[in-house]
Amino acid sequence: MTSFRLAYVPGATPAKWVRTWAERQPDVPLELVPVAAADATELLRAQGADAALLRSPIDRDGLHAIPLYTETTVVVVAKDHVVAAADEVSTADLADEVVLSPLDDTIEWSALPGRAAVSRPETTADAIELVAAGVGVLVVPQSLARLHHRRDLTYRTVTDAPQSSVALSWLEDETTDLMETFIGIVRGRTVNSTRGRQPAQAEKKRPERKPAVAKSAGKPARRGGGAPKRGKPRRKS
Repeated sequence: MTSFRLAYVPGATPAKWVRTWAERQPDVPLELVPVAAADATELLRAQGADAALLRSPIDRDGLHAIPLYTETTVVVVAKDHVVAAADEVSTADLADEVVLSPLDDTIEWSALPGRAAVSRPETTADAIELVAAGVGVLVVPQSLARLHHRRDLTYRTVTDAPQSSVALSWLEDETTDLMETFIGIVRGRTVNSTRGRQPAQAEKKRPERKPAVAKSAGKPARRGGGAPKRGKPRRKS
């Protein structure tokens, strides 16, 4: 049975598109394939999925990529941390903090803020554990902060940090009809939309001319035609 396989990295949320797919393609199951951010492009190249929701940066060699949205960047801290008292912070506010940088970090830093940790955690999940233990703070896309939510942690927006974007990607030579359907769904096309089709121009209708009424040479005839009827003369009393 034909299916469509969609890989997605942690924090990406394909649920709304999955629901739309089920409505439009009830005979073609959509299979969700979780994948680590670092392994997503290789999964596509190995044809382990038909498409993937990836985070930037993306190695686009042999791949198409459509940017979908950009996420807010936040810092994850303990609930009693001084940062938690602010509504938002800047990277300068983190200058004295140990800022953890996991190996699966998806944010492209020109220079990591704060003080570097002794070693880099393997994953974002490991870094979250270290934040909870009071070892440091972690700067991540907001969806990852939500994904790894804990009651003892909170997060605040970092106003001047680089942002991570999510894109839909697939192999350049594999733009199938099903792929086009999914592209249409993520781009918000309606069921009747067709890629590249231009709307037909409405034909301009000429106003209908009313038939000309021939003018009579004499006086206009009375209704009903014929000579006017004369009544009987009244008799004088």
